[in-house]
Order: sequence, then C-alpha cells, then structure tokens
Amino acid sequence: MQQVYKATDVGLVRKGNEDNFAVFDTVYAVADGMGGEAAGEVASQMLVDTVQQALSGREHIDAGAMQSAILAANDAIRDYVREHPGCEGMGTTATMLHVDEGRGKAYWAHVGDSRLYLLRQGSGQLEQLTQDHSYVEDLVREGTITREEAKNHPQRNMLTRAVGAMENLVVDTGELAVTNGDTLLLATDGLMKHMTDEEIARQLCQGKDDPAHSLVEQALNAGGRDNVTVVVVSLV
Repeated sequence: MQQVYKATDVGLVRKGNEDNFAVFDTVYAVADGMGGEAAGEVASQMLVDTVQQALSGREHIDAGAMQSAILAANDAIRDYVREHPGCEGMGTTATMLHVDEGRGKAYWAHVGDSRLYLLRQGSGQLEQLTQDHSYVEDLVREGTITREEAKNHPQRNMLTRAVGAMENLVVDTGELAVTNGDTLLLATDGLMKHMTDEEIARQLCQGKDDPAHSLVEQALNAGGRDNVTVVVVSLV
C-alpha cells in the first residue's frame, strides 16, 4: 500500500506560488514554474494538467509513458507561448514518479532542478535519484566549483533544461526496485535551498504523522525564500 502526503506553500518572500503538483492513481509529479509570476504558474499548471490527462486511468505506465507525457506538455507550453508572445521564456521543471507495487518497481521521469529521492527502509541514507539540470550543477560535475561553493553561486538558479523552454527537450528517465518500508520524496528546490539531504533524511525517519507538511514547515522556519512543494510516498 502507498501512503501519500503532500504539501505546498508560497513561502515567506514570494508573492505567488509558481509550484504545482499532481497526485492521481499511483502517479506523482511536482513542477516549479519559471518565466515571471503569472507565466511560471501557467507553465507548471499546464505540466500537471497535461500529464494527468495523458496518464490517468492507464493500465500500464512506465518511464517511457511519463517521458511522452512530459514531451506533450513541452509542446503545449511552446504552443501557448507562440499565442502569447509576452510569455516568452516561460517554462517549468517536471519530476514524475509511478510506483507499481505489483511489479515491485518505481519508474521516474525528470527535467530541471526539482528532485526525486529514495530513503531505503532502515538505511537512514537519502539517495538522490535525479540529476539537476542546472548551470551550477554542471560546474560541480566538471570540478570547476565545489558543492559548498555552488550553494551561493550567483547563477545557481539558471536551468540548462526546462519543459517549454526548448524544442528538442531531453527527458531523463529511470526505474528501480522498491519494497515495503521504502520512502520516495519529490520536491521542488524551495526545500533543498534550506535543508541538506541529511536533515531531510532525519525528518523522514522521525515518523511524523504528516512528513510532507513537516518538511515544508522546516523550510519555512529556515527562511522560506522560495515556493516549496513536497510529495512523500511511503510503501507500507
């Protein structure tokens, strides 16, 4: 059985919430819009609406199906921008998960710098399954800057991939074996700006009644500089 917890908050600085999320069937998604207050909200909403329309009620869903849904959202957002030139630059992250307990597998698809994490039963260690598509992350991988330097880099918010921002979008996909006791976390970067992986793992291991709201509250207590959205999926 999958226990699902979800929470989103505008934060303490932003005027509007450009994040969106979707929870339907056994599919989960988070999206962080960009391109200005109104445009970012539209982009992330189009993402979650498109993937839900594409996948809701489907008998078989895998990483390829989620990849196709994200690509359909990419086309929809680009069409919207062509009709609304004032929204040029509009786009969104997309991190999606489907858990198929019958097969003992989880499938994911991803674009941008929102993240999917796995906390294995009893391990206490949080594993980041997705890779950030950002300029600063590229610098870290190249060894140009350290992980610590990346936290305060002036271009840390610059994405190298976003849904709606490019015609030939590449969507990362993957799958993994899962079992009872595992926890999967989807989050926009408003969470990671205020919490380390170790702090997130400790919160998830504390057995809170609503871990999603607990994580959001922690991000707000630490400053809440950005919108923050969290979906927690616990396999029990």
